[in-house]
Amino acid sequence: MRIFKTLSIIAFFVLFTMEGYSQEITKYNFLEIIVVQKANNRGKVKRIKVEEQTSLIGQNISIDEIEDIEETSTLLNYMNAHDWEFLDRQSVVSEDNDPVWMSYIFRKRK
Repeated sequence: MRIFKTLSIIAFFVLFTMEGYSQEITKYNFLEIIVVQKANNRGKVKRIKVEEQTSLIGQNISIDEIEDIEETSTLLNYMNAHDWEFLDRQSVVSEDNDPVWMSYIFRKRK
């Protein structure tokens, strides 16, 4: 019985002196790009708008280069080439012939 108590006390101290490890949460930069395209025009972009965002600071992409892109597929390829991962797209359509406003969300690991 005495050995059991001694081992229990030692195990108790060893248990609480061990370091705990936790999984680190992956951090991302997020970037929103607004794409305006004509209705029923199969990916032809009318305009791309990128506002100044903190996630662009120190990155190897520029607002001017993004805003000069003329097709949705080119935008996706450009962002992929610069290690930005496509995350989500939301679109707003008001009338049949009105332009379609789309918000593209990209993320990049910090």
